[in-house]
Amino acid sequence: MVMGIVNVTPDSFSDGGKYFAAEAAVAHALALVEQGAEILDIGGESTRPGAHPVTEDEELRRVIPVIEKLAGRTKAALSIDTMKPRVARAALAVGASIVNDVSANRSDREMWQVVSEFQAGYVVMHAPVSAGTSQPAQASADVVREVGEFFSDRLITLLNESGIAAEQVVLDPGIGFGKTLGENLQLLSGLRNFAKWRRPVLLGVSRKSFIEKLTGAKLNERLPASLACATLAVKSGVNIIRAHDVAETVQAVRMAEAIV
Repeated sequence: MVMGIVNVTPDSFSDGGKYFAAEAAVAHALALVEQGAEILDIGGESTRPGAHPVTEDEELRRVIPVIEKLAGRTKAALSIDTMKPRVARAALAVGASIVNDVSANRSDREMWQVVSEFQAGYVVMHAPVSAGTSQPAQASADVVREVGEFFSDRLITLLNESGIAAEQVVLDPGIGFGKTLGENLQLLSGLRNFAKWRRPVLLGVSRKSFIEKLTGAKLNERLPASLACATLAVKSGVNIIRAHDVAETVQAVRMAEAIV
């Protein structure tokens, strides 16, 4: 499946607020569905390096009107990309069915209680540091093992204790979040290791800065590398590709599927 990215923010690294207005965001989301997106990931707070956090009220103001409008106009699954339990609750109440949580490496269980209450889907993303920064804290000797242990801890212990069944969970290794270039490449080459939990794996590499670190490609030049990662991920058993360039990604993924 391809998850289309809908940034309802003025400071997104990828589109610079192009879809900040609710009507523009809705139109963009519907266009992504036409291009083949089966999930729409709607976010109202940027997690790029150096981004300023927003208040709950402001994030709600940004995303809730978009989700309300989309809920009645598309059959695509709606995902709320948020770290805030109150925002997740409000989004699920008006039509979202998935919570994409970049700060799943948390100890407070309020978010998990919301997910359990709504029986929602839950994307568990690995980030070793604060989700508001993508800078690595300290290089891991074995990042694939570290991420695997994180998934095991979430699935087997904390989420289960919070009333979230394994069937609700999607695993995201968190490419680009608090990881070095080498760690990102190790994770991409070791994606098959995460299949042992028999849960869908989500990969988000679209336009990310580690591509520039490796190839020198600027933001608007990173589609070829993003597609290379997506097609190799399909071969490694990844189930969901999160992307800005949906039409191109759908075509690449369907071809990779046919070959595999």
